Amino acid sequence: MNELTKAEEQLMHYIWNLKKAFLKDIVEQFPEPKPAYTTISTVVRVLVKKGFVAFETFGKVRRYYPAISKDVYFKKHMNVVVKNFFNGSKSKFANFFAQDENLNLSELEEIKELIDEKIKKLKQDGQ
Repeated sequence: MNELTKAEEQLMHYIWNLKKAFLKDIVEQFPEPKPAYTTISTVVRVLVKKGFVAFETFGKVRRYYPAISKDVYFKKHMNVVVKNFFNGSKSKFANFFAQDENLNLSELEEIKELIDEKIKKLKQDGQ
């Protein structure tokens, strides 16, 4: 899977939120001052070429939709972060958050609960 530039990622967020959209719908998502219509059109074409966006044709108009889910992209992106910054160790990645002084007790308890649930499920599945 290819990496996305910041502009491509921003546009993908709009497309993920819209689910299906014509180019004019995507343009409307941008805050003022909006980028040029042709600029957004170019980025959409690049996303189609990279395989992130697909489209349906209605005469001369195309309706775009995500070819890859936000979850799939996020998991792949996070795996790259873990590989590049934590030597591929997910436990080092988790420890990074556990040591984060900006996390409060309730956030840490929520993370612990999620981990406990995953452990319980894995044990039930015999893993």
